Amino acid sequence: MSNLLNDFSLEFEKPLRDLENQIQELKDVTNKTGGVDLSNEINALQKKVDSLLTEIYGNLTPWDRVQLSRHPKRPHSIDYIQELIEDFKEVSGDRRFANDPAIITGFGYLDGQNVAVIGIEKGRKTKEKVLHNFGMPRPEGYRKALRIMQTAAQFNIPVVAFVDTPGAYPGIGAEERGQSEAIAKNLAEMFDVKTPIVACVIGEGGSGGALGIAIADKVLMMEYSIYSVISPESCASILWADPKMAETAANSLQLSPEKALELKVIDGIIPEPIGGAQRDWPVAMNKVKEALTKEIKSLIKMDMNKVLEERFNKFRSMGNQTIIQ
Repeated sequence: MSNLLNDFSLEFEKPLRDLENQIQELKDVTNKTGGVDLSNEINALQKKVDSLLTEIYGNLTPWDRVQLSRHPKRPHSIDYIQELIEDFKEVSGDRRFANDPAIITGFGYLDGQNVAVIGIEKGRKTKEKVLHNFGMPRPEGYRKALRIMQTAAQFNIPVVAFVDTPGAYPGIGAEERGQSEAIAKNLAEMFDVKTPIVACVIGEGGSGGALGIAIADKVLMMEYSIYSVISPESCASILWADPKMAETAANSLQLSPEKALELKVIDGIIPEPIGGAQRDWPVAMNKVKEALTKEIKSLIKMDMNKVLEERFNKFRSMGNQTIIQ
């Protein structure tokens, strides 16, 4: 995924795109002419890019982070599954109504360890987005996820969950089939799933739609991801009846992994390549693999009763802190 900014860039990334386009033009000239040495010019521009990268991504606003978490070039759940999970075998259906493509589930191996995998997938191209319902799961998706987790527990197989969703699907059909009940049941049942669970927010973690697969022993966030009780647009619609106030809402929600870690909503932050996972997929995926493997190895050594006790206490203690603005 090289030279990504030529394909797409966020508003605050445009200065980077311009510089990188200049570098690419100089490289093209060098390749075409063969005898022209433009290495000094290229190196000078690259230094500017490196400096600008550090400056921009060291001073991100919460709204910038929201946009980065939704960057269309970020790796999705299906990408992490394809790259990190060996011999992955997908399992479909909730045995009640249908299969929900918004949630991918199955079994495979992570660094040699047998794991159950649950991933919310947004899709990338138009047809894929429609197929995966833009990463908004329906009730059957949550029921499928719970079925996989309970099956994994029967065989002492750890669970890995990749979270990337704006929220659960709010459509009439989903509500008629018990959307809130399906999520609520997952929240309750996951506390009793007798196998280690590790969740990783790889992009956008929105509301109960994310939490429905993230009652985990360890919850991790990637550096440029967000995890919130509500999306900025929905928050703005409720508070000001204007979704265009989303940036103001994002700032008020203080959407950053650092704040989530401070509030003990998550357990760790996975560093990304400067500029985001979309700029260097292999590095980002290797960081995720290392973090997941480390947590799973630690958890499987623990007594299962202790794991369940700590899982319950972890979530039970959330919100006990007094927050003073």
